[in-house]
Amino acid sequence: MAATGSEKQGATAYYVSTPIYYVNDAPHLGHAYTTVAGDVLSRWHRQRGEKVWYLTGTDEHGQKIMRTAEANNVTPQEWCDKLVEEAWKPLWEHLNIANDDFIRTTEKRHTDRVQEFVQDLYDKDEIYKGGYEGPYCVGCEEYKLPGDLIEAEDGTKLCAVHKKPVEILKEENYFFKLSEYGPKLLEFYANNPGFIQPESARNEVVNFVRQGLQDLSISRSTFDWGIPVPWDEKHVIYVWVDALLNYATAVGYGANQEKFDGTFPADVHLIGKDILRFHSVIWPAMLMAQGLPLPGRVVANGWLMVGGEKMSKSNLTGIKPQDLTSHFGVDAYRWYFLRAIAYGSDGSFSWEDFTARYTSELANDYGNLASRVAAMVGKYFGGALPEATAAGEAEKAVQEGLAKAVSTADRKIGEELDFQAGILAIFDFVKQVNGYITEQEPWKVAKDESPEGRARLATILYTAAESLRGVAVLLNAVMPETSQKLWESLGAEASLGALPDQLVQDAGNWGQLPAGATVTKGAVLFPRLEEKPA
Repeated sequence: MAATGSEKQGATAYYVSTPIYYVNDAPHLGHAYTTVAGDVLSRWHRQRGEKVWYLTGTDEHGQKIMRTAEANNVTPQEWCDKLVEEAWKPLWEHLNIANDDFIRTTEKRHTDRVQEFVQDLYDKDEIYKGGYEGPYCVGCEEYKLPGDLIEAEDGTKLCAVHKKPVEILKEENYFFKLSEYGPKLLEFYANNPGFIQPESARNEVVNFVRQGLQDLSISRSTFDWGIPVPWDEKHVIYVWVDALLNYATAVGYGANQEKFDGTFPADVHLIGKDILRFHSVIWPAMLMAQGLPLPGRVVANGWLMVGGEKMSKSNLTGIKPQDLTSHFGVDAYRWYFLRAIAYGSDGSFSWEDFTARYTSELANDYGNLASRVAAMVGKYFGGALPEATAAGEAEKAVQEGLAKAVSTADRKIGEELDFQAGILAIFDFVKQVNGYITEQEPWKVAKDESPEGRARLATILYTAAESLRGVAVLLNAVMPETSQKLWESLGAEASLGALPDQLVQDAGNWGQLPAGATVTKGAVLFPRLEEKPA
């Protein structure tokens, strides 16, 4: 039995990947959703003190790319270069995505290794020559089974994903003996129940494999935009076989054995549920055939819906992330989709919901708390964080609240990939601190200028500031720019060091902010929203 990611042999990096995205058009919210989730997960594990490798990239071969390029009167390579450099990479930089690598499937480091991988399978008699005729969706780059199709009113067969007519293709191909791996896959799923998540996705895949697998066509001969089959250059390698191998080629497969052994396989493949079978059936079967270890988890997120339709360019519902970041800001954008939608489930986006959550949770609860605390430390103690000497049960409850938030968030985000529950745990603590300040009424306590009154006021404000120190650490993976502003406002940069170096598991250790730290009231973390742009 192949090893899973949790049983890595000598691997030292926590390896997270997104799908590599098809560059037939510019990225939309759906692409950014998965990429931000991967970035948050990667940043979280880095702040656990772990070595992390975060991979994303672009899928640049196949018939769909070729047709798009032709429609724009450029070569496929010119089209890919333009989209990658002018749309994809700039968006990830804009969204503060801290990926360690960006793989392009037209790069030589990838194409050479793909040919070697496929040649190895051919030499092992895992690939044979045959013919195939059937319905093909160019959008999916996939031959479709009858159950994958829907029927239009005029009887035309449509792809269930793209709602577009399929084409009947007949061609001579090379086939991978996928059908032989059904029993091995089912055994693997049974022994590794957490391999496919969520459970609904796992059940779908298990039922699909139980029905019996067909051998996989791994080449195309009707077009030439792809990696040539090494033993027969009249064929190009099927784009999905090409694409899936990026997870291996990007970390040194066949080129840098030390890096490969220290990274591969991925601990987590984050994908959209529409490409679930490729990653949970074809990809592990290919790895089994090559004797390579299997990933730790394949986690499928749901679809972002607009008006009841999956968000996509083909459905004309694609919304540019910049449309939202220009209004709400990048950090709020990163926060919103993971906060509003349970990862793994479909979720609907609306401008009104984003606005309501921004105003209530970010501006009023979190931003206002940070502003009030800094202002009171400035007003009552000249900006020097006072020492807490009069702590009681109320302060103990806040300390326990922070410890609980740390424990819950670390488990939910770092282990279970339940971003929504992890973020909610942090914001429940923010609400608790707001409640603490409301109950303690430091503005009234400030009127008591006795030593006891001053000590009590100092304790209240220290408790609030120390709470915010913990919140800044916990939210750094989700909202790095805002967290950095808060960190500096609390004087933590000067007294505790760089925010990314703070371990999330230690964020609940109370009393880290030293008395005397300089607290300043900086810019508002979450400014009041202007009217929705026309």
